[in-house]
Amino acid sequence: KGITGKPVQFGKATDLKVGVSVYAVGAPQGLKLSISNGIVAQLRGGPPPLIQTTAAISPGSSGGGLFDGEGRLVGLITLYREGVQSLNFAMPVEWIGDATPGRKQVAAEHSQTEWLKRTISLEELNDWQGMLDWCQKWTKSEPENFEAWFCLGSAYGSRNLYDDAIKAYRQALRIDPENAIVWYNLGGAAFKNLKRYDDAIAAYRQALRIDPRMVYTWYYLGDAYGKLKRYDDSIEACRQALRIDPKCAVAWSTLATSYAFSGNSNAALEAVNELKRISPEAGDSIFKMLLPLFTGE
Repeated sequence: KGITGKPVQFGKATDLKVGVSVYAVGAPQGLKLSISNGIVAQLRGGPPPLIQTTAAISPGSSGGGLFDGEGRLVGLITLYREGVQSLNFAMPVEWIGDATPGRKQVAAEHSQTEWLKRTISLEELNDWQGMLDWCQKWTKSEPENFEAWFCLGSAYGSRNLYDDAIKAYRQALRIDPENAIVWYNLGGAAFKNLKRYDDAIAAYRQALRIDPRMVYTWYYLGDAYGKLKRYDDSIEACRQALRIDPKCAVAWSTLATSYAFSGNSNAALEAVNELKRISPEAGDSIFKMLLPLFTGE
């Protein structure tokens, strides 16, 4: 009563895209209103999704607003990971509409925020078994929740249970088949740990179809091709990584190796020299490893 300001306009979290600008408004530690800007780093679960943002959020800001570039409220600040500034979260504004005055809702076992907050806490503590147990309960409680399956896959991977991780990631992709990060993680579980290189290549290709700017996906794709002795494909993938990030040392290393094994010693030496400019130690190491190929010994 007595408030004369204009009510805020609601936007939609479901309309947000990764990379768009957002603004967090809050009163940390009871101080005056403050504003910070960032981007949408990830949209988790849903619809509507929980919003992960790079906008700085400090303790005491919970309940503040997250606004889009048009000044519309798209989320309510809810939690953050201490010490990791890019892991800040806001619950979607659509959830406000679910709390209709006068209507008593049946209490769920846990809210989406509670599930995710506990998962993050366990991950932060490196309590992988605890995280695994929690995420198993989450997927059982919410079998159609993308974030639950994604987190379960991460938990399995942290416990070196890679076959189970792949199954969980595939469940996440059943719900959201256009999520590049899950395809990337799926490729990692198949490639780095199970040596299923063809499966890894297929997963990395899907990730790059969705987001061709993922530098390390190009690098791991090149590495996987190299393991199969498909050196021309490996060289092309590493070149793609280096077009995005010319200082990606691991891409230069794999590029040098692929050139050397394909018989192109001159190109391999050029790649080694580029690597030495970025990381002299890594360059010397790869040169010593490839020296027998250069000398024919």
